[in-house]
Amino acid sequence: MERLINFDPQWINDVVITGINIFILFFALSYMLFNPARNMLEKRRQKIAGDLDTARTSKEDALALKSEYEARLKSIDKEAEQLLDEARKKAKKQEAEILSEARAEAGRILERANREIDLERKKALEDVKKEIVSIAALMAGKAVAASVDVKIQDTLIEDTLKEMGESTWQS
Repeated sequence: MERLINFDPQWINDVVITGINIFILFFALSYMLFNPARNMLEKRRQKIAGDLDTARTSKEDALALKSEYEARLKSIDKEAEQLLDEARKKAKKQEAEILSEARAEAGRILERANREIDLERKKALEDVKKEIVSIAALMAGKAVAASVDVKIQDTLIEDTLKEMGESTWQS
């Protein structure tokens, strides 16, 4: 064979056989290596897509839980505020009760003190009466000792009591 465009026929034959071998090798390797690699890549792609879907649903669930949590926090804040208001009201009511009890106790103490003062005053009046009676008895004794008769003695006691007056020993 003659040379084709200055190429050696053996060289062209080698190039064609090498090209055919490369295509055969390419198809054999693609069947043996590329298909399993493609399958592995496809599985990986599907796994990643599944993971992304799972992540998306997890994120949506998390957002739903977050909104539910925030709603619960708001309701808890409202409940806490209500509890505080109720506690304040109870404290005010208890304060008013304590004050009224203290005022009532103070009134009872004053009343008791006034009664004691009245009792002491009455006791003092009784003491004054006893003292007056003892003075009168002393005077009567002196009158008897002076041999004054009973009429004069009664007159002296009555005159003494009139001079002192009832208001003196009763007030």
